[in-house]
Amino acid sequence: MANILVVDDELGIRDLLSEILNDEGHQVDLAENAAQARTARAAARPDLVLLDIWMPDTDGVTLLKEWSASGLLTMPVIMMSGHATIDTAVEATRIGAMAFLEKPITLQKLLKAVEQGLARNLARPVVSAAPSPAVYAADPGAEAPQPSGVVMAVIDRGPQATQSFLLEKPLRDARDEFEKAYFEFHLTKEGGSMTRVAEKTGLERTHLYRKLKQLGVDLSRGKRGT
Repeated sequence: MANILVVDDELGIRDLLSEILNDEGHQVDLAENAAQARTARAAARPDLVLLDIWMPDTDGVTLLKEWSASGLLTMPVIMMSGHATIDTAVEATRIGAMAFLEKPITLQKLLKAVEQGLARNLARPVVSAAPSPAVYAADPGAEAPQPSGVVMAVIDRGPQATQSFLLEKPLRDARDEFEKAYFEFHLTKEGGSMTRVAEKTGLERTHLYRKLKQLGVDLSRGKRGT
């Protein structure tokens, strides 16, 4: 889970991005102008910022320059706009923005840009922490044979049920595999009860159902008597 700051003066955009990113498991902070963005940046360093270019008080490019000049541009920033020119996008990238999304933003482009931004911070520790082949296990006693140079995650799913995940693959693919196994585990454990799974995983029931459908999880899994 990452902490993502969304800065946009349009309420509808903030609500939409917040819902999507929350469904992906992220913590989302919202700001409707540069002043609120400064406060949010000072209160808790975000892992990534989605920053609108055109705002009524201070525009996004000016705020980006401000953060860069003061040494606060320590997180990936993705610029957003429905009216920006190529020159504006190039300028924002030169200042330090990692990407530019044109509104209306498609779900696929949003998630890909966010994934790439977070990968800059998340991918390096995994590699540097494993100079030799390593196993990360939910069960300290779990072991699994693996080819040389492959980093794996081993998840204990109950008696005689251990699943391994190769980590040397795109972040989204690895995350989807883990999340599918995670929800299948809880569905089985809770006898297929969506209500109890929602409580255990901390998701709203509607968000949980959408997530399970997205991951291709068999919703009948674990139901007693089936």
